[in-house]
Amino acid sequence: MSEQIVKKPRLEWLDALRGFTMILVVSYHVAQYGFEESWKTSSSMSFLMLFRMPLFFFVSGFLAYKASQVWNLRNLGGLLLKKLRVQLVPTVVFFLLATAILYKHFWPALDGGLRSQYKGGYWFTLVLLYMFVIYYPFAWMESKLPRFIPALAPGRRLSWVPITLLFVISLLVYESCYLPQHFYWAYGYRRAHSMFLWESSIIQLMLYFPFFLYGNIVHRYWDKAQRLMDSRWFFPLIVIIVVFATLDAQKWHTLRMAWAVLPMTLAKFLLLTIAFMYFRHYKDSFTKAKPVGWTLQYIGRRTLDIYLIHFLFMPELPAVGAFFKTFRHNFVIDTSLSIVIGLLVVGFCIVTSNILRISPLFKKWLFGRE
Repeated sequence: MSEQIVKKPRLEWLDALRGFTMILVVSYHVAQYGFEESWKTSSSMSFLMLFRMPLFFFVSGFLAYKASQVWNLRNLGGLLLKKLRVQLVPTVVFFLLATAILYKHFWPALDGGLRSQYKGGYWFTLVLLYMFVIYYPFAWMESKLPRFIPALAPGRRLSWVPITLLFVISLLVYESCYLPQHFYWAYGYRRAHSMFLWESSIIQLMLYFPFFLYGNIVHRYWDKAQRLMDSRWFFPLIVIIVVFATLDAQKWHTLRMAWAVLPMTLAKFLLLTIAFMYFRHYKDSFTKAKPVGWTLQYIGRRTLDIYLIHFLFMPELPAVGAFFKTFRHNFVIDTSLSIVIGLLVVGFCIVTSNILRISPLFKKWLFGRE
């Protein structure tokens, strides 16, 4: 009898979480570009920026791990080529399109976008590509290690060592980005930055790769992670820690020098963990049978489309940002208005995506779907 590969059913609540995260990303950009708010003056943006992108990369890392993946050079090359097509081609196309549509003078805007670490907002897909370019060869090499070191074989006592080592290294690199007295690429460095790291957006890779690996580790040890999340003490403990960490990162600023980044880092990891646990705990509310669940899942399956298109539909409402700058501490109103406008933008993105997907050529090369 021939063996058949049985695909695991999709975690519906995880698709819903992706949709929720995409809404947060679009809403943040509505506040940033549409309302022209700054995270320093907005009561909403400074909090949302702690976990919206870390959560996005966490989910990407969670989905990147596949226990049944057969690692050989052919599969490795195929995966890398697929990611190059899916991530790079649409990014270049929509970056050029957005530059042509949104700016009066194309060539100066193109030059400025290419020199910026944010690439006109299209840094995310580029940085996610970087992460896969690092992770896939690592996973391939990790699969070969048991030949030389049997203790590293899956299920053996030391199988956790390679991924943990990579995670620790990524945290050290992440930390260096906040130490301007020691590293010239760090934020706050008084002299010229390393142009290569910034213009290539590798600085963003350095800032977000730990969250990708965190999601990957959670999926690798999913049974143990679920037991931990279901324990009576875990959730109350991280809530207490995250309250103090967020307050210190946002208000108190009690720590100085190299230690100052610690509360912010804790807040990022724990806030995304709470969001993850929330969707898992209430997973029955996020099934396709529920309107909210179906909607979030639909958005979650169109995250690439929405991210690529949404910059084209950003509103221009600077008066709203001026209002919130004058009347600060309106967290509920600030967040709610950004989300409402963000949902309208998401809707326009989905309609545009559906129109473009009529063409199999566009569907494949613009959105990575066969």
